[in-house]
Amino acid sequence: MAKPNNIEHTFVVLAYQESPHLEDCIKSVTNQTNPSQVIITTTTKNSRISTLAQKYHLKIIEGKHTNIGGDFDFAIHSANTPLVTVAHQDDIYEKDYSQRILSAYHKHPNSSIIFTDYFEIRSKKRVYTNKNLKIKRFLLAPIHIKKTLNTKPAKRLILRFGDSICCPAVTFVIKNCPKEIFTSHFKCDCDWHAWEKLSKRKGAFTFIPKPLMGHRISEESTTTDIINQGIRTKEDYEIFSRFWPTPIAKVFTKLYQKSEKSNSLKSK
Repeated sequence: MAKPNNIEHTFVVLAYQESPHLEDCIKSVTNQTNPSQVIITTTTKNSRISTLAQKYHLKIIEGKHTNIGGDFDFAIHSANTPLVTVAHQDDIYEKDYSQRILSAYHKHPNSSIIFTDYFEIRSKKRVYTNKNLKIKRFLLAPIHIKKTLNTKPAKRLILRFGDSICCPAVTFVIKNCPKEIFTSHFKCDCDWHAWEKLSKRKGAFTFIPKPLMGHRISEESTTTDIINQGIRTKEDYEIFSRFWPTPIAKVFTKLYQKSEKSNSLKSK
């Protein structure tokens, strides 16, 4: 799909295997108030992905799977616009997501990431407040007040107590980001790793305090599987150690383990 000259933003739909929610994601990003370019990237091309791409006239770009972070970076660099959002195939976006992202970008062009608040989708229902969401918003308190954080200490403040930023709610300002954002050995915390990495570089974190995307909570998600394997706890400790001395990092890791229950549909 050719990119019109006036399009500044791309949704890259990261498709994997055969998600029953992929079409809902595609509908949400192709039905924006302010049109964005939309493409699909995948390392597992199949008939379902191909059929939906043909139905919505979307280009598919195939990549070779290396690791989760590598797949994300491949998706980001498959786009050719100044702003890129990696849309997870199970998630959805409100109609004014891209419009509000563009408005924030024009006000704060020095941003490295622009992200929004979000809601959860649990058993087909939209959930705008629960324990998990309250904790995330509490961790983001400094940016709720100021909306844009420019200094390294301020950016790291919203990350040092946990991963407060919802990955699919994030748009990347390509000119202010490194070539490799997510690539790492992490299987679960590659997004927290990315934010921590970006926090040490020039480029503001800009926040839109409105739930403009829906993150689906599923028992069958990759994140849930990783949690069940105990991988997340090890990775959490490694990230906490970037902010805190070892004894404190261990304490926060144990406390953070309790939050893993929030990825279950049984949690509220």
